[in-house]
Amino acid sequence: MTPRKPALFGPGSVARHCDRAPPVVFEPVIYRKTRLRALKSIWSLLYDNPWPPLVATMALWGGNAVAARAAAGEVTPMTLVFLRWVMVCIVLVALFHEEILREREMLWGARRRILLMAGFGFTGFNVLFYIAGYYTTAVNLTLLQTVIPVFVLAGSAVFRGVPVTFMQVIGMLVTLTGIVLIATHGEPARIRELEFNRGDLMVLAAAALYAGYTLGLFDRPPISALAFFAGLAIGALVSSFPFFLFEVFGGGNFRAPTAKGWAILAFVALGPSFVGQLLYMRGVELIGPGRAGLFINLTPVFGALFAVLILGEDFHPYHAIAMVIALSGIWLAERRR
Repeated sequence: MTPRKPALFGPGSVARHCDRAPPVVFEPVIYRKTRLRALKSIWSLLYDNPWPPLVATMALWGGNAVAARAAAGEVTPMTLVFLRWVMVCIVLVALFHEEILREREMLWGARRRILLMAGFGFTGFNVLFYIAGYYTTAVNLTLLQTVIPVFVLAGSAVFRGVPVTFMQVIGMLVTLTGIVLIATHGEPARIRELEFNRGDLMVLAAAALYAGYTLGLFDRPPISALAFFAGLAIGALVSSFPFFLFEVFGGGNFRAPTAKGWAILAFVALGPSFVGQLLYMRGVELIGPGRAGLFINLTPVFGALFAVLILGEDFHPYHAIAMVIALSGIWLAERRR
């Protein structure tokens, strides 16, 4: 009769007859799979939920307003606009050239639309935005951008035939009240004698251009977000080149960027231009341009905070009131009644 081997666990086990039980050994494969599942869950939470990418985008864009103000005297406006897209294109080609080449035929087929959208949303917006930084404060640069969702709603009705509800009209009027409060520096009674700061007017014009770009995202070509963004970046590079040439050779007071200017360039290229635009496109992909556009009203919150913390600008009570009014107006505009 074959002798019975002692059980590993339970009564009569080896562990009972030893001073200590054998250590439990975790399988490396199981550990790696568990860690991979955890990472995938975190990634899904951050990437498949519209809030994280859109909030991060608005923080970067709020920093962009501070950079526009800090760039005055460090790097000239058209140089900043052109070189930021040079940097973005270099990064895209270096890291994602294979994916871009795979979709080159579709990109070429949509070249006119891409060039128009890039000219509106990237070049035109930034040209006006950075010039405005010479004439108005970083706080105003960010707060005046709250009009973008209003322009998007109006454009949707005029150019897309999307019906506008009564609450949306009320919301737009409330938001415009906040814009007036900023433009009059907290004294709405001065509206009749108001002479708009040219920087404020430039920001409003830039907001209209970016609203046009956002409307274009309603039915963007069936191209992956990364390849489409690469096309937009190239379009921005091409459309900003004439402005750069004019600044250099046409008496545009060109000066080579200072060391601080190069640092600002690196930030606006990699942050607001590269990461921010990709995250914004992801947010639009998840919830649509109308709802994603509402998050733009977080830009003044971050911009004002950064302007006070980094640039030491004054934050007046009317800025806070205008911010609350603008956000309330957008909330009303989204009420489906």
